[in-house]
Order: sequence, then C-alpha cells, then structure tokens
Amino acid sequence: MAEDVRTAPRKGAAAPPARPEATTAGDRLLFVAAFFLPPRLTPDRVRYHRWYRKLDTYRFICWFLSLPLLFYGVFVVSPFLQAFFYSLTDWTGLSANYNFVGFDNYVRLWGDAQFWSALWNSVLLLIVVPVVTLALGLFFAFMLNAGGRHKKNEAISGVRGSQFYKIVYFFPQVLSVAIIAVIWARIFSPRSGILNASLERVGLGALTRDDWLGGPWALACVMAVLSWSFVGFYVVLFSAAMGSIPKEIYEAALLDGASRPATFFRITFPLSWDAIRTGWIYMGIQALDAFALVNIMIPDHGMDVLPTFLYKQAFVRGQAGYATAVGVVLFLVTLVFAVAMMRLGRRDRIEF
Repeated sequence: MAEDVRTAPRKGAAAPPARPEATTAGDRLLFVAAFFLPPRLTPDRVRYHRWYRKLDTYRFICWFLSLPLLFYGVFVVSPFLQAFFYSLTDWTGLSANYNFVGFDNYVRLWGDAQFWSALWNSVLLLIVVPVVTLALGLFFAFMLNAGGRHKKNEAISGVRGSQFYKIVYFFPQVLSVAIIAVIWARIFSPRSGILNASLERVGLGALTRDDWLGGPWALACVMAVLSWSFVGFYVVLFSAAMGSIPKEIYEAALLDGASRPATFFRITFPLSWDAIRTGWIYMGIQALDAFALVNIMIPDHGMDVLPTFLYKQAFVRGQAGYATAVGVVLFLVTLVFAVAMMRLGRRDRIEF
C-alpha cells in the first residue's frame, strides 16, 4: 500500500512524459544542441532523459567558468605562448620584422657567461632568502604569540605590546619597492651611508667597505634588504595561523612538561605548515622577481639577476628575441620551484 501511495501521481498533476532512450544519431545531436540551449528551449525528448541531469550540471559549470577562462586564456596563457614564439626569432623589439631562428637563442644562452652568472644569483636568492625570511617570521610570530610570561588562566601569552610590534614589523610592506631601494642604497653608500659611519663609530672600521653594492657583497646586501622588506608580512601571516591553534593543545603540552622549543617544533610548526608552505612559494617567487630592487639599488658594475639581465637585453641592446628566451628560462625556473615545493611540502592535513 505504501508503495502504491508513493508511486501514484498526485491528483490534478500531469504525469511526466516517458523517458525515451537516445539511440539514434539525431538524439545525440539533440544532446549536443541542448548543451547550448536554455532549459525552456530544450526538447522534451532530451529534457526528460536520464542523462539530462548530468548534462545540465556540466552545462552550468562550463557556462559559469567560460568568461573567466576566456580572460585567463587571453591575458595569461596567450602572452606565455607569444613569448615562447618570439624566443625562436631574432626580433629586435623595435620593428615588426623578424626572422625565425629556431633554438639559436637558447644555444646562445648556453654559452653566455653573463646569463649563467645572473641565473646563479637568482638561484641563490631563491634558496637563501625564503629560508632566512621565513625563519625570522616564524621566530618573531611565535614570540609575539607565545613568548610572553604566562598569565593567569592562559596557557600561552604573547609579549607585552605584541599588537604594536606587528604594526612595526609590517611597516616595510606599505613602502614602495623603489623607495626601499633608494633608502638602502643611501645606507650602503661608502661615503655618506650610515653603515660605514656606524661601523667606524663603534670601533669596527676594519669592516667598512668602499663599494658595498658593486663588489662581492652586493648579493648579500640584496638578500638582507629582501628579507627585511618581507619579514613583517610573514610575521602577520604566521601570527594569524598560530592564533587559530586551539589553546587546549598548548595546555595539554604544558601539563606534560613541554618546553617552549618543544612546543614550537611539535605543535606550532606542524599545525602552521600550510601557511609556511604557501609563504615559502610566495617568497621564492618574490626572490626571483627582484628586478626593481636590483635595478635601482645596485650600480651597473654590480650584479645581475635574471630579470635585470632580461631588461638589459631587451631595452638596452635591442635583442627582444634573446630576452624572451631568458624570460622563458625564468618561467621554467619559477614553475619547477613551485611544483617542487607543492610536492615536497605536501603532508597529511591535521584537523583540529
């Protein structure tokens, strides 16, 4: 009886048409046409078919994503493809005429000592700067959130004035990269810079240099400035990640007698790993894209990284085809780094 009640149509309601099976070529063409038609214009033979619900779902997703994907293809994918094409030509960048030269630009890169020097500097920035910046960001964030004295009814507490320190650390992020480069170029100036003057004032005159930004110390100076300018961002990022960790976990660790280093390495670090991995990838990309900082702060006789080497080839020497080959190499280095970090940094997600 219950089955009869469930299957019987309601009084006054029209029963849906039978669901015919699509077996002919014409029916398949109707399904293809239904993908582009609104539901009210879809033929009944297709609308009441058992496959239509799945088609309707994918149709909504495809039409919803079509416009964003179109913009992404035009403004992101297309320039990459054009860059690879121009890297196979001898285009000067100053005219519409060019000749197809195949992989000659890449063969030239292989034997270019300046390119390898710029690549080596970029790789060093990619390795050292994220390690230093994220280590400082984690240390300061942990001290601001769990480095203070234990307060009443609180398992952990930050240092006094932690909110003010976060603002101070974040301050370099509100400055333009050009302003940061100009300020630090004045600091490293051998004649009027405060670095040499401060070293002499404290009795360390032997450590002064006549050319901080043009000699072997140029790369170290760029690393220091990059880390200084981004560490505040990661202090705020990691502070937000640490603030989401339940206090009960810290309370249980303290009851077991865990010290602060043990608390950091066994609780804070693993539970903040998603933010750390994301920050590592972002900082690596920022280190590879050190064009503005190096171009403004470092003199011509200093050092090059891949972006500045690309700029000089394209806009100083008029070799746009060769420069786009450098850009393709920079893209591949960035892509390999991001994929490697995503794979090597993948861990089982910890729910709390």
